[in-house]
Amino acid sequence: MTYASERVPDPLGSGLVEVIRNSNLFGGANPPRRGKVRDVYDLGNELIIVTTDRVSAFDVVLPTLIPHKGESLHALSLYWFERTMGVFPNHLIEPFSKRALRVKKAQRIDIEWVLRAYLYGSAWRAYLKGQRILSGVRLPEGLEMAEELPETVLTPTTKSDVGHDIEISKKEAIDRGLVSIQEWNELEEACFSLFRHYRSDAMTRGIIIPDFKLEFGRHENGLIQIDEPPTHDSARFWDVRRYKSGAPQETHCLDKEYLREYLRRVGFEGEGQPPVLPPQITREVSKRCVASRLVFSGEKRIDDFDLRNLEQVMDELRSVQS
Repeated sequence: MTYASERVPDPLGSGLVEVIRNSNLFGGANPPRRGKVRDVYDLGNELIIVTTDRVSAFDVVLPTLIPHKGESLHALSLYWFERTMGVFPNHLIEPFSKRALRVKKAQRIDIEWVLRAYLYGSAWRAYLKGQRILSGVRLPEGLEMAEELPETVLTPTTKSDVGHDIEISKKEAIDRGLVSIQEWNELEEACFSLFRHYRSDAMTRGIIIPDFKLEFGRHENGLIQIDEPPTHDSARFWDVRRYKSGAPQETHCLDKEYLREYLRRVGFEGEGQPPVLPPQITREVSKRCVASRLVFSGEKRIDDFDLRNLEQVMDELRSVQS
């Protein structure tokens, strides 16, 4: 097993730590399909999925690697898959290494199933612009940023390996042949069942999961959950003690919105050359990746990680530059 790696200063400790940009498990005999973060090896009826230390935002892979990210996302994925097999089947077979899973190969359904229980992110930005219908659900007037919605809303999008995902309705998905009506109904129910389970589990650790996205595939034994469960990359994680409706949640979040907000502030939203992340931002992103794993496992508390808000870090960056 070989990796294209380098050693960088450990942002969470002393000394150096290895970061992985690419994997090469089988040499030239079986090259992987490289996604934004994961390398996928096709073994016929099975896959090996390697989680690297790459990080993406706005559908673009950034040049900076995030120490501890791959192993943390791998461990959290394993945590969730093992605990939700009884809720809905998933593709997990077994861990292959500390950053790789051996999974069942399935035919991917080209839909991302996004559930929202709070008004945040792109949904909040659309609401600010006057949109009041969210995937067929009418939202009331007067909602605030980060406010809990009257009901959880399923907002599916297309799933594409290139370009941006686009919101899609049940009728459009069925008319385009992405799913049958029976599959849609089964997967819609699975999304809500899994969401209830994830949110209940998270609350025992003091974490709100306001939204997440899932993917599913067709396997010989039926429909199964594939790709990844809620992680730093695919869900939002908020500290319930510090949650406040009407305010940004990035200071104590354990998800990628912290990174996205930094990129917005420096003028990058997916167009042009992606910036190299300064060490101060890399450190904060790394903290959140590690914390998302250790808080859910019960090994640590959020307060153990000395999370710094973006204003503090931006002030530090401006002082260094001046």
